Amino acid sequence: MTQRDNWGWLARIGIFIVGHEVAPEAEWWAMAPPGVSVHAARVTARAPWATWREGRGGVELSDDLARGGRQFGAMPLTAATVGHSSSSLIGGEGWDAAVIAALSEILRPDTVATTNGLDSLAAFGALGVRRPYLVFPPWYDDGTVAAGVAYYRTHGLDPAGHLRFDPGRQWRDLPVRELGRAGLPFEQEVEPLYRQVRAGCPAPADGVFIAGTGFRCVAVLDALERDLGRPVLSANQVSLWHCLRLSGVRAGVAGYGRLFDL
Repeated sequence: MTQRDNWGWLARIGIFIVGHEVAPEAEWWAMAPPGVSVHAARVTARAPWATWREGRGGVELSDDLARGGRQFGAMPLTAATVGHSSSSLIGGEGWDAAVIAALSEILRPDTVATTNGLDSLAAFGALGVRRPYLVFPPWYDDGTVAAGVAYYRTHGLDPAGHLRFDPGRQWRDLPVRELGRAGLPFEQEVEPLYRQVRAGCPAPADGVFIAGTGFRCVAVLDALERDLGRPVLSANQVSLWHCLRLSGVRAGVAGYGRLFDL
């Protein structure tokens, strides 16, 4: 008898993730169905991970993103996503498409490239969500939060409100930019997030989206959906779902939101 070895015989998916984060891989492996393997390339560049050329005639990929792309290009991946919410949000209109075009020159012709921004938009469309309640990590500064709200408005959505998660008393006196260095990403708790989203979600919202692939949250998606009676999406969840779709995989994933039931 053989044991499960996570071999990607159905699909192999690549994800570009922040160099020092542990949440993306942990959440992807928690959700990935049998027969699907997950492969990470780590990026240490600041957001966005690609910069516009003069006149916005394409983008220059950061060194780490390009290096990861070349490594993925040597692998028979079915799909690869830029798993970095803030890059899409800060990059703004057209950035996702420009990055996909640049990555497609490096990846294998049969590897479909996408981004976390496009993954979220695909999930909203599939579920008919038009007025999402946006939830951002505590390490997003005011500019990134504003860029996130603007990103979804630019793409035809009408956010019903937004929340930057309060990580608790022990973190409040630290500048937003210092939270990562102080170790918050490794000490995240999902119960306070559950309580804040449940209490803050406004009645007009027809869905919830928790941004940030480094933001631990998939453990409470199902519970929030039951309590709020509407779809609850997260950055890692939408990227896995979209990459499975792009890979032609319809395997069921239980316990991580109604998105996987589509």
